[in-house]
Amino acid sequence: MTNKTRAVQGEIELEIPFHDIDLLNIAWHGHYCKYLELARCALLEKIGYDYLTMKETGYVWPIVDLQLRYLQPARFMQRIAVVAELIEWEYRMKIKYRIRDASTGQLMVKAVSVQVAVERDSGEMLYASPPVFLEKLEQYQQDH
Repeated sequence: MTNKTRAVQGEIELEIPFHDIDLLNIAWHGHYCKYLELARCALLEKIGYDYLTMKETGYVWPIVDLQLRYLQPARFMQRIAVVAELIEWEYRMKIKYRIRDASTGQLMVKAVSVQVAVERDSGEMLYASPPVFLEKLEQYQQDH
């Protein structure tokens, strides 16, 4: 990895659906993990290393740590923007998230996830990110 590598972001927008609302008329806290996942998938697709590519190249990346800080609740039909930013990649995949109201920009949730590379066939955890992931990231950086 060169010193020129910089963080990469993926972003999605969505409207909070009725089936995500709880008895308090706000999005149930567990659904925020789904929103983060959608933004993470957008990020990974952006660099050409989506979950199918991971699997095809012999790796899986389980989440080993997930932290969320809820600041404001999301409500039915509210449009939210979710940004996922890859902030560490040499030894693990650490992603920082921000969920904001899409129209006002008000920060609603801050989160961080950590994933580690595991060889699919052996189940062995790696102590550094596999070359295929680093190459995809570097190629994306060169192209953008």
